[in-house]
Amino acid sequence: MAEIYPLKFKPSLKEKVWGGNALVTRYNKKSTGSSRIGESWELSAVSGNLSIVNNGFLAGNNIEELIEVYMGDITGDTVFEKFGNEFPLLIKFIEAREDLSIQVHPDNALAKKRHNAYGKTEMWYILESEKGSKLYTGFREGVTKEIYQEAISEGKLPDILNVETVEAGDVFFTPAGRVHAIGAGTVLAEIQQTSDITYRIFDWNRKDSGKEKRELHTDLALDAIDFSAAGKNKIRKDPEFNNTENLVSCEFFDTNVLLFNTAVNKEYYSIDSFVVYICIDGEFTIRWDGKSEKVSKGETVLLPATIKEVTLEPVSEARLLEIYINFPDCY
Repeated sequence: MAEIYPLKFKPSLKEKVWGGNALVTRYNKKSTGSSRIGESWELSAVSGNLSIVNNGFLAGNNIEELIEVYMGDITGDTVFEKFGNEFPLLIKFIEAREDLSIQVHPDNALAKKRHNAYGKTEMWYILESEKGSKLYTGFREGVTKEIYQEAISEGKLPDILNVETVEAGDVFFTPAGRVHAIGAGTVLAEIQQTSDITYRIFDWNRKDSGKEKRELHTDLALDAIDFSAAGKNKIRKDPEFNNTENLVSCEFFDTNVLLFNTAVNKEYYSIDSFVVYICIDGEFTIRWDGKSEKVSKGETVLLPATIKEVTLEPVSEARLLEIYINFPDCY
């Protein structure tokens, strides 16, 4: 069997009523002609949205086909035992020109019961924000189920939510059950479980292209909400050059940031997992076994689990997010 290598995938751009054009103009996504691109799905195993390889001899194969053939060589043996042919993470870029709906996601148990699917725990890394941009994450302290239901009935849900201003480099971790919404003027990278289950609770009375108000899922959301998820949620860690800084560590994924201006050697012998690199600024080259792959701003790369040593060489300066699974036994 031919040797596998760092894999790039064709981004899948999603038009949204709240989208813009930053992903095309500043993150090197190919234009679809729409000025309302809200999401770029970088790496996905969601049914109907399987990512397709676009580099090397495996180009044209989707992520599910790759894992079916290469199994743990792609994902890591322990990850493969847990998930089989399904890649366990979904990686996106998101631009919000308008506020997104206020929503919540179910946890694994509820999603399994209702949808025979995984729940959705996610995190955001803020790439850009306009002055005064904000997002909603969790409740204000002291909000109860009764207070929430009253706010819903009166159309005042935003009034009882925790609101935080955002700047580039801010991180927000959103476990399943935490009510949230991305605010206008924000571009971010999202790392989440492989799930597309969203319960929309409030949508600012916005109408879709057919001039109808978008569907809400308030009844489904009620059992999914964690009313104890309240208060400030911002994580801020400004990395030093050439040192890997952990941002989020949970049972579903670990995410680190690396800002580097010289070659950095990475070893992954201690984890039985794939590694994902998201280039969020600059460009760099991955070198392994005498081979190389260039990575530019806006690109996402899947490093197969069999590649345990790489050197990352920046072109002047680069910043990347590094994602892997370190605790698969917690699933």
